[in-house]
This record gives sequence, C-alpha cells and structure tokens, in this order.
Amino acid sequence: MKHKSGETNSGKEGWFKDKGASDDKGNAFCLKCGAWKGSLGLEPNMELYIKHLCDIFDECKRVLREDGTCWVNLGDTYWGGGNNRGSSPENLSTKQFSNRGARGQVQNKWDNSYPSKSLCLIPFRFAIEMVNRGWTIRNTVIWQKLNAMPSSVKDRFTVDFEYLFFLTKNKKYYFEQQFENLAENTLKRTKYSNSLQNKMASKQYSINLESYDKYADKVQKGILNGRNKRCVWTIPTKPFSGSHFAVYPPELIRTCIQAGCPKNGIVLDPFAGSGTTGEEAVRQGKNYILIELNPEYIKLIKKRLEGIQVKLL
Repeated sequence: MKHKSGETNSGKEGWFKDKGASDDKGNAFCLKCGAWKGSLGLEPNMELYIKHLCDIFDECKRVLREDGTCWVNLGDTYWGGGNNRGSSPENLSTKQFSNRGARGQVQNKWDNSYPSKSLCLIPFRFAIEMVNRGWTIRNTVIWQKLNAMPSSVKDRFTVDFEYLFFLTKNKKYYFEQQFENLAENTLKRTKYSNSLQNKMASKQYSINLESYDKYADKVQKGILNGRNKRCVWTIPTKPFSGSHFAVYPPELIRTCIQAGCPKNGIVLDPFAGSGTTGEEAVRQGKNYILIELNPEYIKLIKKRLEGIQVKLL
C-alpha cells in the first residue's frame, strides 16, 4: 500500500488501530501503513476480525462458480475471558501449541468497548456483513454436539452447539436435496401423540392417519427418501490423533459436499487445517483445493490423504 513519506497509520485499517490496538512492544500493525500483519483471530476488536474474515470470503466468492455454494462453520466466544485469543506457551497443550494462531501473539490489551463476559455474537456479525457484501444466506444450521466438552462455569448454561451457515453467490445454484428418515417412534400410529392423532383425524393436516401409515412404511422399506433434512444436525465430535485441536467431524462436512457440490465438482477449503474437507471430498469422488499456511499441517494433510486417494469418476 502506498503512503506518504513519514506518515504512520495511514492505511484503511487505521481506524481499527486507533480504536483498540495496543502500542506495546510486539504490536501487530504495520507502522508505515497501519495494516494488520498478525494472525487471523487475534485482532484487538471484533470489527477488524469480521472484516478480515469477510475479506477472505470475498476472494472465495471471486473464484466460486456462478452456481456455487459456500458453507461456513463458526463458533462464538465470550468477551474478556481470553477464549480463542491466544495464550502463553506454558498454558497450551501439545495440539494447541501446534496452532500458530494460539501462540506467539498474545493479546494483552482488550478493547473495553464491550461488556466483559458478554457473548460476542460473532457468527451473527459475520452473517450480517456477508449479506452486506452480496452473499445470500439460505440456512443457519445448528450443529448440536451430544458429547460437548463439560464446562466448569456456574453462572450460565454450557454451550453444546455451533453455527453452520449455508450461503450462495446467486439466486440459482446447484443443490442436491438431502433427506432424513423419520424417527422410528413417529412411524407407527400407536406412538403418535394424542395431539397429532386428533389433528390428523380432524383433517387439520393434509394427510390422514391411514395415508401417513402407508407413507411411513415406504420410508422404512426404503421405497421413499424420507423427509427433507432439517436444520438441527446432531453430530458428535470425533477424536483426531494428529497435532491439530480444531477438527470438526467428517459427518458435518459430508452433507455440505453432498448437497452443494456436483459430481466432478471442486471443493475449496481456505482453512484446510487437518484436511477433513479434502478427505471427505475424495471419499465422494470429488476434487478439492486446500489452502493452509502452517507447514506442519500441510505435512499432516498429505499423510492423511495418502491412504484414501481414489480414482475420480
């Protein structure tokens, strides 16, 4: 970025620096142009983090097919507690220490613009900014974790879910409808609730008990696909033996690739991490492009994908 000689903090991110950046030793802003040069996620305020994240997805949108889809898994955090904000090496596990975003740049000074202990609502801030930049949000999926990590907190409820946003570039896009079987206890009339039976019997629903029974039997026998997939996905977390602590289960991304990427399509993951997206793309016979900055993770990804390479159809 060009700047006048001797001028400091003249870049487009200067306002963010003035708002919350520290002038302490190790400041991650460029002294010449004011641009951020630190790790994504360690910005001094939420606005700058959201800006950087959406800047990345601007580039994803640029290379995305006109009928392409975008899926973003994003968790939330609490302000002022140090969650996901970096820590000193002695406080990190082996897996956490392997993540460059969790070491080397400790955020010592917090922006006091937000109430301490408040939920940041980062997923919603991100979603709103993405819409402002031209994306269309088709669904907000809730990833419910039945085996969520226990929490020692005593003044609020334990968080056991994350958000998964389904976005599109245009109104018309590729989408393969996904189905789910009705729960077994809803397939037999003997287990219908009295309320459901009464509504069906009184014709408040367009389907009656007899026709519903026939439909349920066909679902059980695999003749019909079942109902359209809902937006709450109950998927347990899965352990991963590699040195990466932010690994989502393959089942989470499986539906996204099945629904949003056509046969012989290309799956792009700008935050490849441990390579879960690439592995699932291969298993579905689809191509992939993975972007990862950490050389250690790249080695991990290559080793992980070596054993599952299959011939693409």
